[in-house]
Amino acid sequence: MKPLIEFQQVCKFYPMGDTTVVAADHISFQIFQGEFVAIVGSSGSGKSTCMNIIGCLDVPSEGTYLLKGQDVGRMNKNQLAEIRNELLGFIFQQYNLLPKLNLVENVEVPLMYAGVPKKERRERARTALEEVGLGNKWRHRPMELSGGQQQRVSIARALVGHPAVILADEPTGALDSRTGREVLGMLQDLHSQGHTVVLITHDNTIAVQAQRIIRLEDGHVVYDGPSDAPEAVVTPRAAGRKGGAGA
Repeated sequence: MKPLIEFQQVCKFYPMGDTTVVAADHISFQIFQGEFVAIVGSSGSGKSTCMNIIGCLDVPSEGTYLLKGQDVGRMNKNQLAEIRNELLGFIFQQYNLLPKLNLVENVEVPLMYAGVPKKERRERARTALEEVGLGNKWRHRPMELSGGQQQRVSIARALVGHPAVILADEPTGALDSRTGREVLGMLQDLHSQGHTVVLITHDNTIAVQAQRIIRLEDGHVVYDGPSDAPEAVVTPRAAGRKGGAGA
């Protein structure tokens, strides 16, 4: 089976005055359809860079990123926007909902960009809201909801286009612990239904809820393996010494 996501010696460099920051340093990994993978690391580890590349918001400086067999690094901005809308569903920490639109209109947004007819996108958006338990609130606006409910709308929006990958960027970061657990439970349910979920987080306690962990430090992979292994929950530097996968 071919990987859905594949990094082949991916590097990302950013010029900073007279110096160059290496945000990703020869990162290689594969993610297959149906996996629930957490990419975890502290600030400066390279996890946000990986998220931007996986999400087709950026491209590698060196190396190759393949998404469903397509070389993303060779695409122009229009092609990147098209593949984002076609293959990726985003869940953000701050929800990124449009305050002037009601819930069903917010969920419809990706379908509008995809050119889906109005009647079909309304039906699909209503169905997606029902799947996250908000079918009876579709006329409400985001500010009328709790943070947890807004994140549910974000999940519905991510699902409505039937994406190949659900990319969740710190999805519990703005929530209290109880609501955060509910959102994590929803991601686990999506995984159990066969969805591919990639979770970006700095929090070990969140990461271990995934099936597999890819731990980053200083732009390198220092661990890639099951989330229930002892090496998965130690500090990044200790993971590197204990034989985690190297870059």
